[in-house]
Amino acid sequence: MKIERVRFGMLRVPLVTPFKTSLRTVDEIADVVIMVDTDDGRTGYGSAPATAVITGETHGSIIEAVHKVIAPAIMGMSVADLNAITDRIQGAIIKNFSAKAAMETAIYDLFGQLYDAPVYKLLGGGESVIVTDITISVDYIDKMVEDAVAACEAGFETLKVKVGKDPEMDIERIKAIYAATADKALIRLDANQGWTPKQAVSVLRTLEESGVQLELVEQPVLGEDIEGMKYVTERVHTPVMADESSFGPREAIELIRNRAADIINIKLMKTGGISNAIKIADIAGIHGIECMIGCMLESSIGVAAAAHVAAAKSSVITKVDLDTPALGRFDPVHGGVRFDGPEISMTDAPGLGITAIDGLEPLDVSNGKAS
Repeated sequence: MKIERVRFGMLRVPLVTPFKTSLRTVDEIADVVIMVDTDDGRTGYGSAPATAVITGETHGSIIEAVHKVIAPAIMGMSVADLNAITDRIQGAIIKNFSAKAAMETAIYDLFGQLYDAPVYKLLGGGESVIVTDITISVDYIDKMVEDAVAACEAGFETLKVKVGKDPEMDIERIKAIYAATADKALIRLDANQGWTPKQAVSVLRTLEESGVQLELVEQPVLGEDIEGMKYVTERVHTPVMADESSFGPREAIELIRNRAADIINIKLMKTGGISNAIKIADIAGIHGIECMIGCMLESSIGVAAAAHVAAAKSSVITKVDLDTPALGRFDPVHGGVRFDGPEISMTDAPGLGITAIDGLEPLDVSNGKAS
C-alpha cells in the first residue's frame, strides 16, 4: 500500500450556539479535509481547522503547507513504514502543526486499514468507551447558568467553563454556575490565557475561600509565560493545566522540569499529530503527570483521531475534552467513532472507520490555489 495522491476538501458545520472564549467568537466548524489515496484504492482521512490565534494557521496556509511541502515529502512511500512517514511529515516544515496533524491522521487511518485494526488498538489497546466534558462559552451570567444546567440535563457530568475576559465578572459567573450545578457536575475553568498571574491567583483564591470546588483551571496566563504559570501553580490549591504553554514534547518537558503545571493538555492540532501526542503522554506518564486530551473547534474527523489516542493512553490521559461534535448542529461524518452526548465509543472498524462525509466540498489545488 503506497501513497499515490493527496486530495483536499472543505467541511463546514454550523454550531448550535456561538463558541465564545476570551480569544474569539466562532459560529461554525470549518475544516480543511485531507484525503490520502493509495495505489490499492484506499483512502485515509485527516482534517484541520484554522485556529490562527493559537497555532498561527489559516485554511490557506494549511492547504499550501500540505500541497507544496508535506505531501511531496511522503509521496510514494509505503504506509507500512509509519515511523519513517511521520518523521518525514514532522521534518518537512517547521511549525504548521495543524497541517502536519491532518496529514498524520490520514496516514494513521491508512495504517489501521492496512492491518485491519482500529487505530487505538494499534497504539496498544485500552478503553473502548471514554467520557467527555462539554464547553460552556463565556457569556452573560444567566445565559451561562442556563447552558450549564441544560448540559447537566443532557447527561454531561463535567463542565468546561470559559472565562478570562473580566476577573471580577468571572468570579460571579463561576459562583452562579457552581450554585446551580455543584451536585450534578464537576467544573473545569478555561481562562484561555485571559488573566495576568496575579489576577489568576486572586480569582482562584477568592473562589476557593468561598467554597467553590474546581477540578482544575486551564491556561490562566499567556502561553509563553512559563514563570507566570509557575507563579499561579505554587499559590493556589486548584490544579493548574497547561494548554497553550505546551505544544510538543519539548514544552511538556520544560513545564514538568519547572513544576509550572499539574496537568498537560494534549491537542493533535498543537502537537503536529498522533506521533508527538503519544510522546507527550509517555513523558508525562514517566513523571506521574496527568494529561487531558483536547481539541480545537474542529470536525469529528480530527476529534476521532484524538479519541483513539485517549483510549490507547487512558492510564495517563485521565481527562477528556472532545466535545465539538456535540456543539455542532449535526455530525456529517459517518462510521468509526460514535459520539453520543458525553460518551465516545470506539468501534472495531479499521483505521478511523470513516465511510462517508456529508457536504464535503472538493477543493482544486492543481493550479497552486484552492478553488
